[in-house]
Amino acid sequence: MLRGLVRRVLGVVLAATAASGASGQFGFDDVPQVEVSAVASAAEVAPGGQAVIAVILDHGDALHSWPAAVQDVLPPEIAEFAIRAEVVVEGEVGGLGVVGPVQWPEPKPAMVPNVTGVGPATVEVPTYKGRAIAYVPLLIAEDAPEGELRVPLSVSLQACDDEQCYMPQTESVEVVLTVTATPAPVEVNEDFAGFDASVFAELVRDEGVGGSDNGAAGDVAGEVTESGGVKFLGFFALPGGDSGLLIWALIAGGLVGGFVLNLTPCVLPVIPIKIMTLTQHAGESRGRALVLGLWMFVGVVTFWSALALPVLLLEGFADPSQLFGYWYLTAGIGVAIFVFAFGLFGYFELTLPQWVYRFTPKPDKPGGALLFGVFTALLGLPCFGFIVGALLPAAAASGSAVATGAVFVSMGVGMGAPYLVLSLFPQLVSRVPKTGPASDLVKQVMALLLMAAGAYFIGAGMLALAAEMPYIGRVLHWWAVAGFVVAAGVWLVWRTLRITNASAVPMAVFGAFALLLSASGVWVAMNQTASAKSRWTTEQEILSQLRGGFTTEGWNRYSPEVASLAMDSGKVVVMDFTAEWCLNCKALKAAVLDAEPVKSVLVGEEVVPITVDLTSRSAPGWERLSDLGQTGIPTLAVYGPGLPDGPWIANAYTSGQVLEAIERARGGSLAAAD
Repeated sequence: MLRGLVRRVLGVVLAATAASGASGQFGFDDVPQVEVSAVASAAEVAPGGQAVIAVILDHGDALHSWPAAVQDVLPPEIAEFAIRAEVVVEGEVGGLGVVGPVQWPEPKPAMVPNVTGVGPATVEVPTYKGRAIAYVPLLIAEDAPEGELRVPLSVSLQACDDEQCYMPQTESVEVVLTVTATPAPVEVNEDFAGFDASVFAELVRDEGVGGSDNGAAGDVAGEVTESGGVKFLGFFALPGGDSGLLIWALIAGGLVGGFVLNLTPCVLPVIPIKIMTLTQHAGESRGRALVLGLWMFVGVVTFWSALALPVLLLEGFADPSQLFGYWYLTAGIGVAIFVFAFGLFGYFELTLPQWVYRFTPKPDKPGGALLFGVFTALLGLPCFGFIVGALLPAAAASGSAVATGAVFVSMGVGMGAPYLVLSLFPQLVSRVPKTGPASDLVKQVMALLLMAAGAYFIGAGMLALAAEMPYIGRVLHWWAVAGFVVAAGVWLVWRTLRITNASAVPMAVFGAFALLLSASGVWVAMNQTASAKSRWTTEQEILSQLRGGFTTEGWNRYSPEVASLAMDSGKVVVMDFTAEWCLNCKALKAAVLDAEPVKSVLVGEEVVPITVDLTSRSAPGWERLSDLGQTGIPTLAVYGPGLPDGPWIANAYTSGQVLEAIERARGGSLAAAD
């Protein structure tokens, strides 16, 4: 998400620079644009029927636009900057059942500006040009009411010509269909000649078990039972979306899930520190301990409640734990934890201006306790997926924003409640030392454990970076060099400022030199990275020609090609969706998948185990997870000829459940062991 935002900002800057032209000033009144329109395959459609929307991009003779990201046809150095074409159905549309994947036109070569700034001014790349048509397949809901069905579309793209790229444009178009039991015959329209209608067979098959781009959700979430119900944490069935009990089941599940988060490896290291904070003041005043506990509780609830907003408002933001796929966020949180632990240990002796300390939150103050609660809830995010693997899809299937909000608020209450209870009954932790050497020792041990948590997050961030850019390991030393060179430039400016009392001439001279010094260090690192990326890409292309297939003797690394080959073989395919930052994934795999009796079954001749690593946000497995209707991890999916209606899916599972699922996938039956 953040990376896409950066690319869009850069595209705007490039386009603004181009639009200024020779005049030297910004002005967008006469910027060329692609003409966007949309037309439906039929004016009338029956409930449960099919329709197609043709989104027409008329580029004229001079313009081109960047192909959609899903086609992945641009060279990596261009793809880094290009703002891709995108078509989405805006919001939830009543009466619309399923929106299928957009069918994009075949890209055609064209000369475009070299936006990388390296090499020739223009390069030939695949683009959309002329009259390009994208198709959006629709399934109308069986219970769609008769009358008008308005389908609003948002179309985003960036137009370029042979010399420059222009301001990205986003157009809103609307197609109006009439839902009627007796639709008129469809007239043939040549605009739809390029549409592949075979997609409807798959959409109809998956309509009851998958989500859709316009917010409709199916029944796949948690473990799918034979009756179509859903199991929370792999054990408890949730009522259907049309049941009045669903909202109460979601609240109860959120309360339980929030409490369980406190016991996960993500949060557990900070709990003793919070208890110590409460007990240190319980002896002074029971009221003081209550106030601190209340503010911690409010911090936890506020964090989780606030997370409901992006889930409700941002399309595709179903599971906030996916943010940990951004390496800089994961590593940054690890650094913050490490710094906090150093302060707790008593080794932070930095002398800062006095005004800084007035704004420094302390856990023995209400504001600090509030932030400490937020910090604790933040640490629960990596372990969040398995809790809501059943709750959020069930809430989304109900079509109620209240249900989704109830999940997050109740999770906050469940997670924060133990600290409120401890503050109400401080005698429960009265044996924890409050002052003296024993208290310092406990604090130092807790700080070391917290450093271990920080080291884990930093390491997970670096692994996510390596997963996103596998070649980065070859140039990390160059980035270390660049960091020190930049530090030298900053130090030069700072000391010049102090020594010369901000005299203009020395500051200008040494400031320019410092800027040149810093820029040279970063340029060398970037140049080395680009070279490493080019070499790595070439190596991978060679390797891809040499290898293929899969093994049944160990875990396979996921790729769409390996998964397709495995499922076409007629064998049972077990996909474990995991990530380096997901401690629950690792614990569950160690306890069930890597232990007998499941371990020996997974390496049998009839089973193909596949690890779907989601450490990086760019990992190809995210699309597979989304296709399953899942939002969080851990997730285990079992495919096989004995499951023709779709895979068995669970976010939490026992050995018996996995063995039963594999046996059913083979086409046999086995009573659950647990």
